[in-house]
Amino acid sequence: MDKAIFDKYELVVGLEVHSQLQTKSKIFASDPTTYGQDPNVNVSAITLALPGTLPKVNKSVVEYSIKMGLACHCKISEYQFFDRKNYFYPDLPKGYQTTQDKTPICIGGHVDVVTKAGEKSTVILNRIHMEEDAGKSTHLEGSPDTLVDLNRAGVPLMEIVTEPCIHDSATAAAFVGEIRKIVRYLEVSDGNMEEGSLRCDANVSVRLKGDTKLGQKCEIKNMNSMRNIQRAIDYEMQRQIVMIEKGEEIISETRTFNVETGKTYGMRTKETLNDYRYFPCPDLPPMIVKPEWVEKIKQEMPSLPYELVEKFISEFKLSEADAYQLTETRETAAYFEALCGATKNFKSAANWMNGPLKSMVNESGTSYADLSVQPAQVAEIIGLVDDKKVSHAAATQQLLKAVAEREGSNPEEVAKELDLIQDSGDDFLLPLVEQAIAKFPDKAKAYKKGKKNLLGLFMGEVMKMAKGKADPQKTNQLLREALEK
Repeated sequence: MDKAIFDKYELVVGLEVHSQLQTKSKIFASDPTTYGQDPNVNVSAITLALPGTLPKVNKSVVEYSIKMGLACHCKISEYQFFDRKNYFYPDLPKGYQTTQDKTPICIGGHVDVVTKAGEKSTVILNRIHMEEDAGKSTHLEGSPDTLVDLNRAGVPLMEIVTEPCIHDSATAAAFVGEIRKIVRYLEVSDGNMEEGSLRCDANVSVRLKGDTKLGQKCEIKNMNSMRNIQRAIDYEMQRQIVMIEKGEEIISETRTFNVETGKTYGMRTKETLNDYRYFPCPDLPPMIVKPEWVEKIKQEMPSLPYELVEKFISEFKLSEADAYQLTETRETAAYFEALCGATKNFKSAANWMNGPLKSMVNESGTSYADLSVQPAQVAEIIGLVDDKKVSHAAATQQLLKAVAEREGSNPEEVAKELDLIQDSGDDFLLPLVEQAIAKFPDKAKAYKKGKKNLLGLFMGEVMKMAKGKADPQKTNQLLREALEK
């Protein structure tokens, strides 16, 4: 499509992010929520909706949702009740879903996001509400039968709903990434999109720039990665613009995204709110969330990623890029804070975190919480480098690994054992400098005639002969003096 035509339109996206909560039991029953069990083993009379059964609200679900609401600057509803959302599907044994329609537990709020390109924006929330998950249907190819697994039915869900305020796919992906980060910091959900414990639906429409009326929206269901969220929204935007330009009507429908083709496909016509016939659930009494409880939860919450970003920038004088990188996970931030408690060289600490330590974490496939080398040991290594006792290269390439392999070891003792302690004495360095110059007499003459870039050749030769034990600054000084005689 001609870019000029494409640029006439504005994308409008509203997101619905479903996060499974990490409770031991389901939202209205005592069935376990363990992932990966054999089909239909985590079920009970309540999950199966047998006659005469009554649900009971899991208190932890309410507490986790309040935590999320506080983290997202929402107002917590003091009075609320659950509703029945009626629709019929094989993996919904009751024939309705118990959710919150009229009185969501969290109202309003916002989340500040930063895209990979560094663009900042604020995404406005409409609500966060609690509900139960449905089971899982498996449609067998070439078979008229559908397999139903009810293990997931009744697993607690927290749905974060935004206003239609997102205007590019990168911001949409960044929002989901920030939600995943927050639920992991709060430890209310594992946020694993691959396992479906964090899923995203996107309501996508387009309109002419300057228009205030929303276009006809289509909902793209159950996207399970940030990249696929971007791909699906970008494709759907283009599809709708092409249809409008052709004079075709956009039908409000539910669509699915095919990761292989990169296209969205229609599934069913979008239901209206009337189709769901919401009404208050008669089996569950209204809930009153007292302000005292909310305040108690607030006091017990951990520092959140955006709070730590501000702290790392103001207190540790880090760049925004470093601060965001070091708050990517709660374990990363905790390790960095512990490291900064043992050294005052905060910039060097950040470089070690984002360099050698991150490589060690990636290679082991674990997290900073599982590293065998402790923050205090890394601080000692930083001190050895700052004091010029060990070169940075030797510290990163040899000493760190050796300390990690010797649990509880003293870094300086390990450095001595490996013969890594630098020598800046003239008696040690001068003979090496003389040997390096004698090895390349022609290069020494060229240096004297103005080819100063040859200094690196002599530096490399001295370092090689010193086996990393030469102080680079002192070596550089002695070489310049010797070459310029």
